[in-house]
Amino acid sequence: MELRAALQQVADEAVEQHGVPGVVAAVADQEVIAVAAAGERAIGGARMTRDTVFRIASVTKPIIAAAALALVDRGVLRLDAPVVEWLPELAEPRVLRHPAAELDDTVPAERPLLVEHLLALTGGLGFTDDMGTPLAAALTDRLRQGRDDPAGWPGPDAWLAEAASLPLAHQPADGWTYNTGYDIVGVLLARAAGRSLGAVLADTLLNPLGMVDTGFRLRPEQVPRTATAYAAQGSGLEPIDGPDGAWTGDIAFESGSGGLVSTADDLLAFGRMLLAGGDAPVATGGGRVLSPSAVARILAPGEPSPPDHVFLEGQSWSLGGSVDVVERHPWDVLGRYGWIGGSGTALYAYPAAGQVAVWLTQRELAGADDAERMVPMLTLAAERAKQVARGPAH
Repeated sequence: MELRAALQQVADEAVEQHGVPGVVAAVADQEVIAVAAAGERAIGGARMTRDTVFRIASVTKPIIAAAALALVDRGVLRLDAPVVEWLPELAEPRVLRHPAAELDDTVPAERPLLVEHLLALTGGLGFTDDMGTPLAAALTDRLRQGRDDPAGWPGPDAWLAEAASLPLAHQPADGWTYNTGYDIVGVLLARAAGRSLGAVLADTLLNPLGMVDTGFRLRPEQVPRTATAYAAQGSGLEPIDGPDGAWTGDIAFESGSGGLVSTADDLLAFGRMLLAGGDAPVATGGGRVLSPSAVARILAPGEPSPPDHVFLEGQSWSLGGSVDVVERHPWDVLGRYGWIGGSGTALYAYPAAGQVAVWLTQRELAGADDAERMVPMLTLAAERAKQVARGPAH
């Protein structure tokens, strides 16, 4: 089946059989773009379209990592620099004696936190694979972790002060802890550049790549084409944020872990830039966005995780996303880079095939059943990537 038709079938089935209100899916390489839309922006509302705006949640992380590497290219940051240069609140972190210990059962940090620790999620402040610890509760209650909704957050300085009052789950560089590092990175980038995080993204990535629909706030003209966000409630779905909701109000904290809205075409532009070695598309003026060495660092695989790792499931983490180092499932492809968002989104790049895949829905991921709604599209993308990588002779 031709790619566009196969993609449309997957999108239609997600809506008709798997309880997703709407979908925009895309698979593209440097020459071909296939996009499919199905369902509705809101239940009973307007049809889903290619330019629908979604809350992308943790798909924010790869974009933040790329912005950080852009500042490294410009000499504003160094990956091996202690973060205390910009974040003095983190000068003397404490470390839990055990990741499940009480918050006051700590020892001093043995080494300083580095910029790379935050980007690689080895800094120590974040979720371990045990979500029942005192630290996990504090991250949720005091730092609003797991809540991409921007309403009610304090400003960056107040948020970081609260973050600095919490202990690390492990010594810097001696473990992996999810999410919080990217909110800290967001504060760091803003301070290092002397402007808001949104302005840093616009300067380094969004403007050069023509990502006109990506940001931390919805412009008035975006509101009518923004999807309503839903969460499962019993046997149905409950709206949790409308087009004129949290992303249109006063936003004090621009979350580097999950605060962006975007569209399929914007995310394709970002992914294709990575596959082009850091070059912007000719349609947006061309030019260098990231150095080849920065792109190589983003796409470089790390150490495999345990097969039962709650976040990585045997794969590795690079900067901003995971990199497949083992093919355990039909949708795994060695070298595949990217991540999923808890709002029902995914972005993956397949370097060996020069391919990008995007999956955007507005149904929150609450468990394995929700994540499995992505499987048909990711499997389709994986099959195509493997076929392209093998070449026509095969």
